[in-house]
Amino acid sequence: MLRTFFFACLLILAGQLAAHDFHLADLRLVHPFATPTPPSAQVGAVYFDISNESNTPARLVSARANIADKVELHDMAMDEGIMKMRQVSQIEIAGKETLKMRPGGGYHLMLIGLQESLTAGDSFPLWLTFEQEGEIRVDVWVEEASEGGAAADAHHHHHH
Repeated sequence: MLRTFFFACLLILAGQLAAHDFHLADLRLVHPFATPTPPSAQVGAVYFDISNESNTPARLVSARANIADKVELHDMAMDEGIMKMRQVSQIEIAGKETLKMRPGGGYHLMLIGLQESLTAGDSFPLWLTFEQEGEIRVDVWVEEASEGGAAADAHHHHHH
């Protein structure tokens, strides 16, 4: 009985994990998530992993979401000992590589002019445009930073 229950839980979990995986040509987008924001926040951030299964680089060139006035591609890096965020024109994913976006540094998407606060448990659509591969719609889940990063990492173990 317990074994059957455990197996059923695993099947449900596997279904939820698969629901956070999106494919476009040779690209796999894994577990898009945003972190919760305070009620009056005007900006938010989105993170996910992009696996490029082709031999040639892929370039994310733009994004849009109905919940924000605009979505910008950003990078965070140390500059003379100070962490600085800057807008970038594209995010390149090398062939046969996975780019991991996580809170705390590196690439991410900034939601500018939020129409509503981001509340844990909610989700919203996001459209990503790649230079060669075109556009894809993904569902972004609002989760605490530690939950979203751990869930994205777990996806890689289920699809190799």
